[in-house]
Amino acid sequence: MLEVGTEDAGQRIDNYLMRHLKGAPRSLIYRILRRGEVRVNKGRIKPEYRIQAGDLVRVPPVRTAAPTPSNVGEGAGDRLEQRILYEDERLLIIDKPAGMAVHGGSGLSYGVIEALRAARPEAHFLELVHRLDRETSGCLLIAKKRSELRMLHELLRERDFEKRYLALVQGRWNLGDKRINAPLLKNQLRGGERFVTVDPEGKAADSRFRPLEIFNEASLVEVELGSGRTHQIRVHATHVGHPLAGDEKYGDEAFNRRMRDLGLRRLFLHAHSIGFRDPASGREVHASAPLPDELRAVLDKLGG
Repeated sequence: MLEVGTEDAGQRIDNYLMRHLKGAPRSLIYRILRRGEVRVNKGRIKPEYRIQAGDLVRVPPVRTAAPTPSNVGEGAGDRLEQRILYEDERLLIIDKPAGMAVHGGSGLSYGVIEALRAARPEAHFLELVHRLDRETSGCLLIAKKRSELRMLHELLRERDFEKRYLALVQGRWNLGDKRINAPLLKNQLRGGERFVTVDPEGKAADSRFRPLEIFNEASLVEVELGSGRTHQIRVHATHVGHPLAGDEKYGDEAFNRRMRDLGLRRLFLHAHSIGFRDPASGREVHASAPLPDELRAVLDKLGG
């Protein structure tokens, strides 16, 4: 018998069971719900039922395949633990490495969140606050309490949240401190791949680009996001004629080849700082992730 705490109140029963029956497939969760094997306060409920603090949930014995270090990548959780930038009782911020997805799916058996859950089996709650592309490195927030997740999502919706990135773009940036307001439409198919385009029918998106270093054929810029759309920085940069280095989807092939000659083996995009203020408690959180060595080496060669 499980008693619902205040941190879990308001979520759907199926999602609640997914976390408590780690490793159980979603099809099994729905099967035991349909059969009435899960009872809340001694009564049958539907999968869309939202649990309340104090609810008593009876869960039948089920066979699960709980994630283990072997099926989430040998040592992945331990490596992430070594990349923690900030942690308190409500929040975890890590420096996500490039090449690691934030969650499993689409042919990936695990991502950051699965690795962290495997490394911390005692953790009652670990959920992604936002996402980073697989090839983007840097600051990633994970909530340790549902109330923190709700608060941070509200800040993100209100745009009362600081997210800054470092990016290397093609050409000499001559636009100065530039705010780009260009709506983005996703799920456009191009060559069988999902694609994001600037389109008046898309969702509002704004990014502020500020040049930091200008080289002969590339520029290092800092980007502050006002919204958090899929591939926003990459599409906005290409939209103004300065695609990101190493961007195989939206970038320039010839420029990418020249950057590979300088040793660039990934997308040059790094979430270097993040910060917010909790409006209820006044608690302030700021974290920064240093530019990875492999990206710093490319800048050194451009400068040389």
